[in-house]
Amino acid sequence: MPTPSLPPREVRIPTGDDHLLGDLVRPPGSSALVLFAHGSGSGRHSARNRRVAARLHESGVGTLLFDLLTASEQDIDLHTRQHRFDIALLTRRLQEATDWALHSLEAPAPVLGYFGASTGSAAALVAAARLGDRIGAVVSRGGRPDLAGAAALEAVTAPTLLIVGEADPEVMELNSAALERMRCHRSLALVPHAGHLFEEPGTLEIAADHAAAWFSRHLAWAEQHA
Repeated sequence: MPTPSLPPREVRIPTGDDHLLGDLVRPPGSSALVLFAHGSGSGRHSARNRRVAARLHESGVGTLLFDLLTASEQDIDLHTRQHRFDIALLTRRLQEATDWALHSLEAPAPVLGYFGASTGSAAALVAAARLGDRIGAVVSRGGRPDLAGAAALEAVTAPTLLIVGEADPEVMELNSAALERMRCHRSLALVPHAGHLFEEPGTLEIAADHAAAWFSRHLAWAEQHA
């Protein structure tokens, strides 16, 4: 019998004089919470990330899908594309959301992970490098870890899974090179027949299964050793 979907709660995350909109889901009794860093030009309504989030809910992991850009920034980016590759800005927003989650959510205190896609993967890795053991695990789907830079890749301590489509050779090469630079516990998962957007039948489900297993294992370990 399928697990019933959990309704999200809309939240507002402060950023300067503005705010970011987010959708928060916390399964009953769960402390594991994954923050999603969306890819270029995307946001909290990303259909692909929502499907991954639903799979995480089935495994008892909470999620926070939020817009990394304010409403005015989204309007500008829609016409200029100037913000979607601004890794420094995206990283800062992810850190602000992390701080909000750590200090504003009711018990149980969250044990945090990051899920990044495309350019959001770079932001997730840079933020994880800066925040150290406050981040329990990172998963990247079709990501651009190369945009995080060598110093950040080498500084990440959270267990990291890079998920790449087998039919996406350029991104596969970038992820393989990033994996070599990293020093943390890490792994590369190739999804058969998948392209960059995981649009092929069944491929996104495989990626979501990989992510759910990784977060369930490593966030549970982080909770036990907190």
